[in-house]
Amino acid sequence: METENGANYTYMGRSFGNTSANDDSSPFSDCNSDRSGEFQTAASESRRLLIACASENSDDLLRQLVLDLESCSIDEQKQAAMEIRLLAKNKPENRFKIAKAGAIKPLITLISSPDSQLQEYGVTAILNLSLCDENKEVIATSGAITPLVRALRTGTSTAKENAACALLRLSQVEENKVAIGRSGAIPLLVNLLESGGIRGKKDAATALYSLCSAKENKKRAVHAGIMRPLVELMADFGSNMVDKSAFVLSMLVTIQEARTALVEEGGIPVLVEIIEVGSQRQKEIAVGILLQICEDNLLHRAMVTREGAIPPLVALSQSGTNRAKGKVSEVLNFRLSKGRCSNAH
Repeated sequence: METENGANYTYMGRSFGNTSANDDSSPFSDCNSDRSGEFQTAASESRRLLIACASENSDDLLRQLVLDLESCSIDEQKQAAMEIRLLAKNKPENRFKIAKAGAIKPLITLISSPDSQLQEYGVTAILNLSLCDENKEVIATSGAITPLVRALRTGTSTAKENAACALLRLSQVEENKVAIGRSGAIPLLVNLLESGGIRGKKDAATALYSLCSAKENKKRAVHAGIMRPLVELMADFGSNMVDKSAFVLSMLVTIQEARTALVEEGGIPVLVEIIEVGSQRQKEIAVGILLQICEDNLLHRAMVTREGAIPPLVALSQSGTNRAKGKVSEVLNFRLSKGRCSNAH
């Protein structure tokens, strides 16, 4: 993710046009590393580990930690998972070294542990290791997707959030998107989007956006009921989720099922309100979604007109970005074309 001079926003290679220079909110959470509460001894433990890992004996330390992950003692497993998590969180170059030492498979095993804390530690360590691009394919091919989805279903709130982030990272490898969708992750992410805490909602939205670039995952998300929480979050300007929800929605409305579900869940008046009072970025996303809804659908065009969209669209055509003006022009031209909205009442 990057912003440049407050004007252009890019996420995972997709550009979303101009943003307000005064709008410093990020459409998606970074999911850059675990944001779990630190352990009681984390600060001193982290310093000790970093010093040790920088020494000549670092390979010995990592091999011992991997052995401890497979210990018969849950306490030793927890301690090893915690230390690996810290090493991977605080020093990027450690992530590949840890994976090379053989930590990935035993950590994946821990994710299936009936001990909720051990499961959480395993998920968090895998998340931090997945930040290394070289590790993503190894993590996926080692069988991490299914246990991460299980953690998304049964884990602690922290485990669920970090599992969502880990699945997001794995989904950045294109061939993993469908595998993650077929594993049952989509309904669980929709549930997290609907009922999770604010961090869980943000992480779920980010993961869903990435996964729903695959067409079959779009359908899964719609069938899982994603439209209701998306519309509710877009309508709540105090949620800091308007942009995130709208970006996910913009990905989904390329398929007919999503457009139909959006209208059924009352999405049109919410989009019109965003065009009236939202930020420049929010207005541009909303008009792009309206454009998708109105195309080839006379009923939807009539509904947009009845909701009072024309005055704010005209205003946006005068004050918006060049991209927004272009989209507004297309929406307004629907009214002038054959079968315009006034004939569809």
